[in-house]
Amino acid sequence: MSPSAPPLEARMAELTGRHVPFVKATVVRARRPASARPGDTALVLADGRVEGFVGGACAEATVRVQALRTLRSGESLLLRISPEETADGTGEPVVEEGAVSVANPCLSGGELEIFLEPLRPVPRVVVLGESPIARALAAFGPVLGYEIMEAAGADGITPEELAGSQALVIASHGRGEEPVLVSAVRAGVPYIGLVASPRRGAAVLDALPLGAEDRARIHTPAGLWIGARTPGEIAVSILAEVIHAVRGRSVEVEVEAEVEVEVEAPPETPESPGTGSVTAVDPVCGMTVSVADSTPYSDEGGDERRWFCCAGCRAAYEKDPARYAKADAS
Repeated sequence: MSPSAPPLEARMAELTGRHVPFVKATVVRARRPASARPGDTALVLADGRVEGFVGGACAEATVRVQALRTLRSGESLLLRISPEETADGTGEPVVEEGAVSVANPCLSGGELEIFLEPLRPVPRVVVLGESPIARALAAFGPVLGYEIMEAAGADGITPEELAGSQALVIASHGRGEEPVLVSAVRAGVPYIGLVASPRRGAAVLDALPLGAEDRARIHTPAGLWIGARTPGEIAVSILAEVIHAVRGRSVEVEVEAEVEVEVEAPPETPESPGTGSVTAVDPVCGMTVSVADSTPYSDEGGDERRWFCCAGCRAAYEKDPARYAKADAS
């Protein structure tokens, strides 16, 4: 086992406890010459940070790009990295079922196979209230594999717990609703539901110190319309809406992430899902790299910022930016 395993295991436990998604990357095969060995492990966070070791700077850049894609899809993947051209000769990654092969011209002649395992937290649903609907939500949620956090009052919910939650459902019948709704909107909770009649729900929203766009994020009456009558049926309709918000959002992010965009400045990279999805092409070696705070970049040679897989490619570019600008133009 790699010497770095114990601290990484502790880090994994910490991230899991904080509901932070990450990818565990493990080297399963290495053909010399390669700096990584089977068993070497790293964690890739949603903002592109890599903790641990699975190879040099060039291999790490490839791992980062592919790991972030698995984090969005939720599907594990075997990543093959080789200095040789891929089978189709295009230089583009070759995707198979459960595997992807990438040509990495920066490698020193060796090959790596790395298993990428996305570890996304179990969706946490915060339920505020002690009503029959709240109790039904607490009973049905675990059947779906959701973590239900019950709170009798607004004081029982911390901002940190809201920020790490996928959904908030308020079924307190008018008790402590407003401050929690505002906190949930500001924390960016994906689904916010208020159990109320249409008239009362509209009155609550109108009284909130939020803009129209933020108020529109709150679902009230909470739940999909399925003709529900009993507390249990209403809880089912709410959980159905939560599923749509949580899973539907994941699919939309995955589809949007397939579109690579050019950017002029590094994006903000908070430790949360959905970040680190912007990619760029290294003008020196042609590798696709993920744009993150730690990605080497240069502003030399024109108005457009360039990103690189490693410091070596950046140094080569800065020696003669015009050379690579000509290559781009051709």
